Amino acid sequence: MRLSSKFDGTTKYAHWDYIKVEKTPIPNAAPVVSNVTASQRTDGSKIVDIYYDLYDANAELCDITFKLSANDGASYDIIPSPANLSGDFGDDLPSGTNKHIIWNAVAESYGLDGSYLYRVYADDGSSPPMPESFVPVAGGTFNNGTSDVTISSFYIDKYELTQADYQAVIGVNPSSSYGVGDNYPVYYVSWFNAIEYCNRRSIQEGLTPCYSYSSYGTNPANWPGGWNSTSSNHTNVSCNWTANGYRLPTEMEWQFAARGGNQTHIYTYSGSNDLNAVGWYNSNSGDTTHSCGTKAANELGTFDMSGNVWEWVWDIYGSYPSGSQTNPTGANSGSDRVRRGGSWHNYADYCTVSYRNYDDATYSSPDIGFRCVRVSP
Repeated sequence: MRLSSKFDGTTKYAHWDYIKVEKTPIPNAAPVVSNVTASQRTDGSKIVDIYYDLYDANAELCDITFKLSANDGASYDIIPSPANLSGDFGDDLPSGTNKHIIWNAVAESYGLDGSYLYRVYADDGSSPPMPESFVPVAGGTFNNGTSDVTISSFYIDKYELTQADYQAVIGVNPSSSYGVGDNYPVYYVSWFNAIEYCNRRSIQEGLTPCYSYSSYGTNPANWPGGWNSTSSNHTNVSCNWTANGYRLPTEMEWQFAARGGNQTHIYTYSGSNDLNAVGWYNSNSGDTTHSCGTKAANELGTFDMSGNVWEWVWDIYGSYPSGSQTNPTGANSGSDRVRRGGSWHNYADYCTVSYRNYDDATYSSPDIGFRCVRVSP
């Protein structure tokens, strides 16, 4: 909303001659689906009732679809027939609460028996959709061992960035000798490489890049030669936290997601107390990386947040501050950037959801990669 006013310019004190309230569209603001629930009727019909809330910042009409996953959320590619769906489903639906979809699941031999995950999608045509591999992380509060930290909602890629995805944006695959293939995590990437990837991908997809370098803007093509060759240059990179492009998670966003967000079971590792179930580390990796997503997921449906490759995060390394915090972004100064999660090369102790490590921004190795996040629209 925007307030418009007129001032006569002649009196000592400002006064409102008139006030006009205008609706100001929010560019690239995707619709938000929340509070989704599904239950199957027990009257013998096996009809499934799906309830959800829908909000569109620009009051645009939205197209609503409903999809299922049969592989623990790796993909949502089961689309019920529209002939078996009714209610608040289909094209041109307005925002509102307690929206209701009625699904005749028995007509398609599906049921809510624990074999399927479900998701409601909304599209108002105003912004690019979130990639299929990104999962929502609802905001919440947790304790990082020193203080209580509150995190706002965001989206995170359920997978570490793959070599195919990195090459599609940057044009080269730096990975070699420790697992090579489209679905393997990219490695031999520095923190600077991760920053560049995020902005270039954002530009490719028509999103607003998150990172700027000094006064040179957000397009890495315009950044000065050698910007990524000297570690101390890392402090020249700033982040626009409201931009809708790709970025690295903050350290606390990463830890919150690795713990399972609000669904956490407070496991030692991301998704289990048994690292063999969820991660590749030195006792089971065979001294190499492995394809992303081949171990079990955590409570949010993310994979490999313990083991496989370390993951760069945004933060400058420093001691955790005391006292409650909201959306912290790390130390204000320092020489190193944080990486989290452990790797195929490490002992189990390095792969816990709380272990911290760090290196300078130019450093790369065969066991460091990254994953991306985006702000919640």
